[in-house]
Amino acid sequence: MTKNPILNALAAGAYIVIVVLVINTFADGPDGPDTIFIPMFMISMFVLSAAVMGYIFLSQPIMLYLDGHKKQAVDFFLKTVGTFACLTVVFLAALLFLSPQA
Repeated sequence: MTKNPILNALAAGAYIVIVVLVINTFADGPDGPDTIFIPMFMISMFVLSAAVMGYIFLSQPIMLYLDGHKKQAVDFFLKTVGTFACLTVVFLAALLFLSPQA
């Protein structure tokens, strides 16, 4: 990833948006066919997402830590997580204020 924790957190957010858009594009809804492939796909997406997020959040801090820059590694990780937390609050605000009310 980049050496900018804010860009890394934004990349994580963009990845989530892309995954949700793909799932929504191919979803048949509650009346769609129930097959064994749906749970297989969902578990596969979960594992893939864990791997991608692990790479985005941990690759640069681990490199810094292994290079002996322990404080910078912790700071980088915390800045990435903090930025992602702010992005999560933005997603929550969009859910609360921009979703149509039933």
